[in-house]
Amino acid sequence: MIAVLQRVSSARVDVDARAVGEIGPGLLVLVCAEQGDTQVQGDKLLAKLLKLRIFSDAQGKMNHSVQDMDGKGTQGGLLIVSQFTLAADVSGGNRPSFTAAAAPEDGRRLYEGFVEAARRAHGVVQTGIFAASMQVSLVNDGPVTIPLRMAPVV
Repeated sequence: MIAVLQRVSSARVDVDARAVGEIGPGLLVLVCAEQGDTQVQGDKLLAKLLKLRIFSDAQGKMNHSVQDMDGKGTQGGLLIVSQFTLAADVSGGNRPSFTAAAAPEDGRRLYEGFVEAARRAHGVVQTGIFAASMQVSLVNDGPVTIPLRMAPVV
């Protein structure tokens, strides 16, 4: 699985001009399932992003995770949005190929499993809508943007 994490002051996803997910400070998580991925990759990805120390402490150093943003137990939000285009391959020309992305039914299953696991592990989880045309708005804090990949076991 692939994810792009963006540390945000706020983020929102709209579908048909209606907000379907919105958070204050936390992480916008763009996530893509690739062919061969299983829930194992999703679980590893979630465990990593929940523990990544990318929020600043009082001295401005990245020492806190989204689960403890201020060092006092305050959790940040997660806005999880499916984005199959993270699997784009542009090595063969100017039109991206998305053949590395999981088939839609597999992608949906893995995305929904990722979201369910996030809701069990974290207090504030919002989402987009799988396969919908979405408009994502965010205020990137820092900016801090981090790509993560948990390779499928082959």
